[in-house]
Amino acid sequence: MGNPSFDVIIAGAGIVGAACAAELAAAGLEVAVLESDMVGSGATAAGMGHIVVMDDSEAQFALGRYSLNLWHELSERLPASCEYQVCGTLWVAADEDEMEEARRKGRYYSRHQIESEILDPQALADAEPALRPGMAGALRIPGESVLYPPAAARFLIDQALQQGAQLWVGKPATELTGGRARLADGSSLAAGCTVNAAGCGALRITPQLVQWVRPRKGHLAITDRYPGLISHQLVELGYLKSAHASESDSVAFTLQPRPTGQLLIGSSRQFGPADSSVEAPLLGRMLRRACRYLPPLADLSVIRAWTGFRAATPDNLPLIGPCPGVDGLYLATGHEGLGITTSLGTAKLLADQILGRKSEIPAQPYLPSRMLKKETLNLARQPLRPETGSHRDTETQRSEGLSDSSLCTLRLGGKS
Repeated sequence: MGNPSFDVIIAGAGIVGAACAAELAAAGLEVAVLESDMVGSGATAAGMGHIVVMDDSEAQFALGRYSLNLWHELSERLPASCEYQVCGTLWVAADEDEMEEARRKGRYYSRHQIESEILDPQALADAEPALRPGMAGALRIPGESVLYPPAAARFLIDQALQQGAQLWVGKPATELTGGRARLADGSSLAAGCTVNAAGCGALRITPQLVQWVRPRKGHLAITDRYPGLISHQLVELGYLKSAHASESDSVAFTLQPRPTGQLLIGSSRQFGPADSSVEAPLLGRMLRRACRYLPPLADLSVIRAWTGFRAATPDNLPLIGPCPGVDGLYLATGHEGLGITTSLGTAKLLADQILGRKSEIPAQPYLPSRMLKKETLNLARQPLRPETGSHRDTETQRSEGLSDSSLCTLRLGGKS
């Protein structure tokens, strides 16, 4: 008996691959998902799970808003294990310059029908009393949420399986063409088309992606249970500078209240390192920054820290659509830190292209073919100097005389 064939084979059962599988199976296609490890592993397991709409570009905002609405629609069906909670986001401003950015973001969101609210210093102190005194204010986005990403990926895969999809765990794809997936054991599966949704692993399956996608390492840490300390997802407005630093290591304050009472602390960004080990100097910078924004953190116990790698593109937009030069191969990767948020929107856009459906938002900004145009433009120009955008944390460190080698004052796992 020969190997089975499918309408679509998807490489990767992270949250993006799982969402694509659920959407395509619901449309009646015969779907197979190939996963090397376990459902919701990789970047999905390492992520914070903040469902947030970013506005770095019109295209990024459009995909984020579309996906946020899809999460709201899906939320009533999510099991308790997904820990879905609409806690809202507070973009915290440390000074007047950041407060002006908060006002700009607020105006932009309001023009695009996303509820937002500017908080003055007293209103911010009332909303989150544990923040340090003297903050300039904040922008509150009440409709944003958090969830536990591995459980959400498992739910989406289960939805696909209920529609007849097949899950092949421990059977990673090593090569995808338009009509075939080659597996690590040397066997192959036939398909009408294939989808590379393997995150950073997508580069091994489709080598040409090395030109367009780079792994970006990040650290997170989680505390013991301290219910009630904060009620919103907190993000410093300086995070935007960190996210745009293209080469240098950077950290920014993000803090998430988990339904368990734990606090999830972030974040860091690095290009270059291939080692997944926790780097104590960078972790220390990240935790010290968190303590500066929320001083009570210094008395809490961090019980675990970890890293993950996110697939990043030069223009901060994912690759969703046909892979140039390989007929029948589609890409769904390059989401960097927004893969959890935009997984549902990505799945819709991808399925629309495969099925020939009309999309709710334009798909053109996310098509992988745009990378060919960027390559052509770059060849016609002098090499660009890497963006160095000094991150506020670097200057703060110098002024406080902190060393990257010193550890954070957080008690790592118990009373000192």
